[in-house]
Amino acid sequence: MVLLHGFTQTCRLWGPFGAALTRERALIGVDLPGHGESDDVRADLPTTAGLVVAAVQDTVGADEWDLLGYSLGARVALHVALLSDSRLRRVVVVGGTGGIEDPAARDARRDADERTADALESSGDVETFLERWVAGPMFARLGQAAGLEERRRNTAAGLASSLRLSGVGTQEPLWTQLGQIEASLLALAGSDDSRFSAHALRLAGLVPRGVASLVPGGGHAVHLAQPAAVLRLVSHWLAAA
Repeated sequence: MVLLHGFTQTCRLWGPFGAALTRERALIGVDLPGHGESDDVRADLPTTAGLVVAAVQDTVGADEWDLLGYSLGARVALHVALLSDSRLRRVVVVGGTGGIEDPAARDARRDADERTADALESSGDVETFLERWVAGPMFARLGQAAGLEERRRNTAAGLASSLRLSGVGTQEPLWTQLGQIEASLLALAGSDDSRFSAHALRLAGLVPRGVASLVPGGGHAVHLAQPAAVLRLVSHWLAAA
């Protein structure tokens, strides 16, 4: 199983959920462009998807593989699932979306991310940026599970590039393409994360072999806040899919 992390994270920030998952299967962690050891890589979402597939094929050859992506990683995972040359078998997306459909809203989000990226790159103050990021309403309940120490491995330039090239506003809507996904898909979200709960249900309804599961009381980073509950759901689905 290949793991794709969220924005400001790295391939090592999966907490107790990731640690428990290693006891069930072999994992490959990927640092997405602008993060961790891929700090100097610049790529948009479709390009990143191609890079992920190429890297996995270099590692596992012609073997089938599974994929789990969270937030930014979930957006990449959907792009990967749409690539015809991938031997992808099963996909789990946590806090995923098919994109912003309204062009004006998408432009507004892209402009907002551009301003955030400009401010971060100008100041170079990753510490303050990260503290504000994890204190936002989507992550406020995480506490120590936010993994600030690991997030500090990222740089202002790398995070700014990720926002500009792979932010939500850059994603061309995928909703009408999801029927082409051949892999089985589990769309997970925390029930309190209302926007992404709705996205999970919609994703599952559009992917031919898609199902959705909402974790009671969960927020956006539900796998970090409620690792045991998410592990049970993911493990059960992997065994049955």
